Amino acid sequence: MTVAGASHVSIERLEPSRATPHAVGESPLWRADEQALYWVDIPARQLHRVTPADGEHREWTFPEQVACFSIDTSGTLLAACETGVFSVRLGAPGDVSASAWVRLAAPVFPASGMRFNDGRCDRQGRFWAGTMVADMSLASDAGSLFRFDANGHLSAPLVEGLVTQNGLGFSPDGRTMYLSDSHPTVRRVWAFDFDADRGKIGNRRLFVDMNQYPGRPDGAAVDADGCYWTCANDGSRVLRFTPSGGLDREIVLPVSKPSMCAFGGRDFDTLFVTSIRPGANANEHDGHVFAVRCGVRGLPEVPYAGTLPAAGV
Repeated sequence: MTVAGASHVSIERLEPSRATPHAVGESPLWRADEQALYWVDIPARQLHRVTPADGEHREWTFPEQVACFSIDTSGTLLAACETGVFSVRLGAPGDVSASAWVRLAAPVFPASGMRFNDGRCDRQGRFWAGTMVADMSLASDAGSLFRFDANGHLSAPLVEGLVTQNGLGFSPDGRTMYLSDSHPTVRRVWAFDFDADRGKIGNRRLFVDMNQYPGRPDGAAVDADGCYWTCANDGSRVLRFTPSGGLDREIVLPVSKPSMCAFGGRDFDTLFVTSIRPGANANEHDGHVFAVRCGVRGLPEVPYAGTLPAAGV
């Protein structure tokens, strides 16, 4: 494996014994209190959980596709799915029952075949997520970015005209928000000024034009130094950009389509990377999850700050 900008990097597959790869692995999220990593496989409608210390694996199947999620302090999921934003109480692994599944809000989709895609909480615990037309071949710019506040209110579209919304991230000081569009016709990352008190964004500007680099800017994470890591989908690597937009690290992965990354581990010094299995010419690692240790630390993901309904009670 080729590694640029780092002297010591280790890359290992998180679930080597798993027989079936994920079609679209996405949205890794580390829960420090459980020392566990969660992520989804979108078309399989599944949520997965692994504790790296012992390799224990659990999975839940949802009534519809779940694209991204947060978890509140009680362990209840806030999930952005095909038809809206849901509160989900996880029970024993298996099918999630209708009684544990409560829709909280739904956007008005301007086109057919849409769903949520990429999302995470800001430093204050508001949940941000974007939408897209699932059929990327249509290159429809009907996607938008939304904010789901701690009071349970889903905003009007805050950014519109997105083809494949991706790459949400927030700087350590909470003053900058990052957003990308990973569609092959766009391939750009933007930065916004972020008003942490009001959850408002402004001063949109180009941060990285990924047309100059391998791959498309998919899911992302921000480390403790304020640098932005993006998964270069179709580029077999993760790229790290400084706050000024300069590339300073590149790590090549054994998968063709890395999809999203998140920091975790006991000291938040592991970058967990999900991946997508291509429809043709897939290798043995495509569709699996990887733990990358590269001497960089991240920050804990902030739990959703609102009170979610006690689904299933």
